[in-house]
Amino acid sequence: MDKKTDLTARNFPTAKQDATDSAPPLTRYDGPESSYRLAFTDTAFLLREEMRPVRMQLELLKPELVQDEQGIESTIVIFGSARIVPPDVAQRLLDDARSAGDATALALAERHMAMSHYYEQARRFAAIVTEKSRALATPMVVVTGGGPGIMEAGNRGAFEVGGKSIGLNIVLQHEQTPNPYITPELCFQFHYFGLRKMHFLMRSVALVCFPGGFGTLDELFEALTLIQTGKSRRRPVLLFGREFWTRLIDFDLLVETGMISGLDLQLFRFVETAEEAWSVLEAEYGFNLREHDKDIGPADL
Repeated sequence: MDKKTDLTARNFPTAKQDATDSAPPLTRYDGPESSYRLAFTDTAFLLREEMRPVRMQLELLKPELVQDEQGIESTIVIFGSARIVPPDVAQRLLDDARSAGDATALALAERHMAMSHYYEQARRFAAIVTEKSRALATPMVVVTGGGPGIMEAGNRGAFEVGGKSIGLNIVLQHEQTPNPYITPELCFQFHYFGLRKMHFLMRSVALVCFPGGFGTLDELFEALTLIQTGKSRRRPVLLFGREFWTRLIDFDLLVETGMISGLDLQLFRFVETAEEAWSVLEAEYGFNLREHDKDIGPADL
């Protein structure tokens, strides 16, 4: 062995070496009832209810360490419904419903068509973010919930211009398969909603919210609450589609009844197009984020 290497050589084998190189146990201790396995290779042990704090720590650390290794410091989060389909799919559904003469299917297809432009706006916005931020001191990476619909559109937009994007998928009874446009090394799966939402916010410089249901509203209002209460740094929150959001939520009523302050209406703003959304970010940050780098990072939470 090189004598210089002796000065820095490990004194103990790594956990990986012990996990992979150790001799298999004798037959008597090789069954499922045996406790002989190393604790960190024993799935049954790690899944015990008492190990929940450890599992939560792992879900915090894994995406954090991987994004650090990938050099990701700043993200733009895209929230929105998993049920909004691309315009070409909406058109096909509409044509099929008309051909079949099915009134129920036709009404559903018309709703899909009416909402499908949001898919295209999310796709274009993600592409603009990815293209425009390439040359910045701190490039901005699009992050979505990793599923279909608006989430797919966000990852797709970045993918189509050759950029990275992140998917924070979660195990659900439905919609749990990640869309095919996420950068593989940045495609994560979560068990805990709370830790997933934390990762949405940890590196974000802006939150862009498209129409959606309960999940989208949960994500949006948690972010607004954290900003409103000062628990999280203030950043642009953009709501795509004024008509949708003002019909869904009577923000003025919240002010009139004293449930929120009039100043709280300044925590977000409405936008209609991908270009308008980018112009808001440009006005907020400019094209050089160097002076803001110290404010953007995991320490925000």
